[in-house]
Amino acid sequence: MERHIAFQRLHNFRDLGGYTAAGGAAVRWGRLYRADSLGKLRDGGGDWERFLALGVRTVVDLRYPWEIGWRGRVPEHPSFAYHNLSVEHRPYDQARLGPEVEIGPYLAERYLEVAEDGVAELRRALELIAAGDGPLVFHCASGKDRTGLLAALVLGLLGVDEETVVADYALTELATARLVADWLAGDPGRELTWPHFGRAPGEVMRRFLDGLADRYGSLPGYATDRLGVDEALVGALRRNLLEPAPAMEGAGG
Repeated sequence: MERHIAFQRLHNFRDLGGYTAAGGAAVRWGRLYRADSLGKLRDGGGDWERFLALGVRTVVDLRYPWEIGWRGRVPEHPSFAYHNLSVEHRPYDQARLGPEVEIGPYLAERYLEVAEDGVAELRRALELIAAGDGPLVFHCASGKDRTGLLAALVLGLLGVDEETVVADYALTELATARLVADWLAGDPGRELTWPHFGRAPGEVMRRFLDGLADRYGSLPGYATDRLGVDEALVGALRRNLLEPAPAMEGAGG
């Protein structure tokens, strides 16, 4: 199976399948995707047909409503339901930051803000993912920050180890150049002053996870204490997203 799914205009569309989770189970392929803005599917080039072929039944858009009004949303289609869950409540402009701003501490602190502010939206996103209504994709603008936070939350609740969560986050680095090119093409006349724009070094996710651990003991502790995630919701996530662990050869009675 391919983790990176190739599109003409989408640069960061990835399958979250294949990762080893709790008890040796594996995340199912073709059930949960993360992406950059699906509004770019309006641009043609065969991407729309390629997207529909994935059989997605639910789209979760994590952007602000004003972003959707400005950049567009995924085209409507009867095959899937669309939900706008704006998880970020304190806007900030990464493109305008100065070169002195260190990416690790800065972005990790923004993610911790989202984790505190976007409680209702993150909880609802988990409920939609757990519902098991078929393949689901969640996305923001670049598929990096808000999307990376939700991906980490889901993978952590499935029992995927922290190093894998960090590595999955850092895969956005493969798309950074194209994401920057998109920004430059879409914002003519604006200056890009932050040299780290579009980057996703693992340090950011490590700092974020450490921050959750400092405040709540662990990522699952955050989900329980702040989001009200209970065993029933975690169980539903695992039933929907995990393949059973393979039977040990020679086991049985």
